[in-house]
Amino acid sequence: MNESAELRKTPLNEVHRAAGAKMVDFGGWDMPVQYETGPREEHMRVREAAGLFDIDHMGRLEISGPHAVEFLQRVQTWDISLLKPGRAHYSMILNDSGGILDDIFVYHRTDSWLVVVNASNAPKDTLWLKSHASGLDVSIKDLRAETCMAALQGPAARAVLQALGPKEDLESIGYHHVVERTFAGARVTLCTTGYTGEPGYEILMPAQGCEKFWNAILEAGAPRRLIPCGLAARDSLRAEACLPLYGNEIDETTDPLSAGLVRAAVRLEGHDFIGRRALAALALSPLPRVLVGFEMKEPGVPRHGYSIASGGRVVGKVTTGLFSPSTGKYVGMGYVETGLAGVDTEVSIVIRDAHKAAQVVERPFYTSPHWR
Repeated sequence: MNESAELRKTPLNEVHRAAGAKMVDFGGWDMPVQYETGPREEHMRVREAAGLFDIDHMGRLEISGPHAVEFLQRVQTWDISLLKPGRAHYSMILNDSGGILDDIFVYHRTDSWLVVVNASNAPKDTLWLKSHASGLDVSIKDLRAETCMAALQGPAARAVLQALGPKEDLESIGYHHVVERTFAGARVTLCTTGYTGEPGYEILMPAQGCEKFWNAILEAGAPRRLIPCGLAARDSLRAEACLPLYGNEIDETTDPLSAGLVRAAVRLEGHDFIGRRALAALALSPLPRVLVGFEMKEPGVPRHGYSIASGGRVVGKVTTGLFSPSTGKYVGMGYVETGLAGVDTEVSIVIRDAHKAAQVVERPFYTSPHWR
C-alpha cells in the first residue's frame, strides 16, 4: 500500500502531520516515523527527559465474564492467579508446538482484564482467542474504536503527568501496575509499562477528545523538555534495552526458551496453557540455537537478516542491529548455535560479503539509571 488514504489512521493522525512528522506505512497504519527533531534527538530526549509516542495501532482487548480467569489461564503463559487487581505482567500466546504467536501484556483491572497485543497481530490474535473461548462464559471486546493509546516515556514522565493532576503522589504507583486516574479532565487507564527501557506510562484515553489530551501532555511537558517521538526512536530505544520485536526476535518459529524469555513471560507451574507441554519437552534437551547480544569490533551496521559466522561458516542470523545512540557502539541481537552463545565469544557479521568482527556481550546493551 503506497497511498496514505489506503492506510488505517489513528485519531492523532492530523496532529502528527501538523507537527511536521514524517509519516510511513507501518503494517497498514499511517504512522509517524520521526518528527523534525530527528530520531537520534528523540531517542536521547527519552533517555534524558521524556518523549510522547502514539501507540494507538496496538491491539487492546477487554476480557470479562465469569470464566475470564479460566480462559486467560488457558490461552497465555503467565499464571494470572498471581496478579491482584491493579497489577500487570508480560506474557505470551503460544501455539501447540510452543511457537510464539505473539508477546502481550496482561493487566488486571478492577472488574475485567486488559490484554494489549502487537498491532500486526491484532486481527490474528483476536480470531485465535475467540476460537478458544468456546463453551466459556467470557466476553472479548475490541477497545480500539473507543480508546486511543499513547506512551509517555522517560525519567521526567511522572513529573509531566503530575503537572496535569491528580494531586496525589504518582510515585506510589509501582512498576507493572494499572490504575484509573483523571488528567486534564480525561478519565484514563494509566499503565506503568513501556517499550523503551525507561520508566514511564502507557495511557488508554477516550478516543473522543484525545487530540486535546495529547496537546495538554505536550504543553505540560515542554518545561521538562518533552517532545513527540516517532517509531524510529521507539525501535532504537527498545533495541538498546534488548526488548524483543515480533517478526525479528520472536515469531511462530521461535520459542520462549530459545529467546531467553521464559523467566520474564512464562510460568510453567500453576496452570495448563496451550503450548505448555511442548515447552516443557523442549526444556529437556539442549537447544540448537539461542538469542544473543553482540557488539561490533569493526565498523559496520549489522542489519536484520545478515548472517552471523564463525570459523568461515554461517552459524546464525541477525534479528536486530543498529548504532546505539546511548552507548556510541554498533550492536545487535541474533540467534546463534548454542555452543557459540557464551559472552566474549568471537563471531563475525557478514556485511556485503565482508566478514566484520563482532563479540557476544551481555544483554541489555543499555540499562537506565533512572529506575528506582
